[in-house]
Amino acid sequence: MATTTSPRTRPAARARTGSNTNTFGRYFGNSVVFVLLLAVSFAMLAPIIWAVSTSLRIPRESFTLPPKWLPTDFRYQNYQEVFTRVPFWGYFFNSFIVSAAVIFGQLATCSMAAYAFARLRFPGKGILFSVILSALMVPIQATIIPVFLEIKFFHLNNSLWSLILPGITSAFGVFLLRQYFLTIPSELEDAARIDGANQWQIFSKVMLPLVAPALAVLAILTFNGYWNEYFRPLIFLTSPDKYTLPLGLVNLRGQFGSGSIAIVLAGVVLSLAPVLVMYIFAQKYLIEGIAAGSVKG
Repeated sequence: MATTTSPRTRPAARARTGSNTNTFGRYFGNSVVFVLLLAVSFAMLAPIIWAVSTSLRIPRESFTLPPKWLPTDFRYQNYQEVFTRVPFWGYFFNSFIVSAAVIFGQLATCSMAAYAFARLRFPGKGILFSVILSALMVPIQATIIPVFLEIKFFHLNNSLWSLILPGITSAFGVFLLRQYFLTIPSELEDAARIDGANQWQIFSKVMLPLVAPALAVLAILTFNGYWNEYFRPLIFLTSPDKYTLPLGLVNLRGQFGSGSIAIVLAGVVLSLAPVLVMYIFAQKYLIEGIAAGSVKG
């Protein structure tokens, strides 16, 4: 006897079929995204993994063909030799002083300028902000000669001040913080004025704490940029005792580049450690700042 399907069960059957199809499509799409993210992550981490692996090799294994990801003989003495061949802690201290001073300078100057461009009214504000934005399109190599002449005029060459003073403000920092200030409701300022707050109190007590995620993003990006900077120290610094870490580690190559590449990479890995540590402790604020900017912007 033939069985018949009632009209009421047909939509339910189609719904179950459609649900299974949607579930399969969702799992398939997630799997594809996962594989792509895994491939991109490996492509980004591969140079770091290779640097760490090579820093633990003996010199003759540094350029073996075919290359091997793991060394056959782990040579931890390479890291000890970094401290014996160059004054690593001196370079480290110089880089820390420059990076910390530039971070504090940019947080102070960029936040005040960004607040003025976002909240205050003054003649020529639009033109002046356009000029600042145009500075983002000018590479540092195009302005290095006039900056060098200014540094030489004030007798600051071959000092850490030659790296700090030109970096205490940035067009990118002003732009980033201005966009965050624009997202804050103006009613907060009006309420502070009613309570008797002056302009400085509104900026420092009301507005500045609200852009803390953006300040964290600017601090992390600034630290990463100036900690790894090589071009300007190469131009302004001549005394080895004033070298920053990227410039000082070049001495690990030895005379005529005859040094061990494993020891050079050991120094590079040590120089990367502060950046990784800062990112681990500040990634919460970095993600929060980027997410807040994407939602509010």
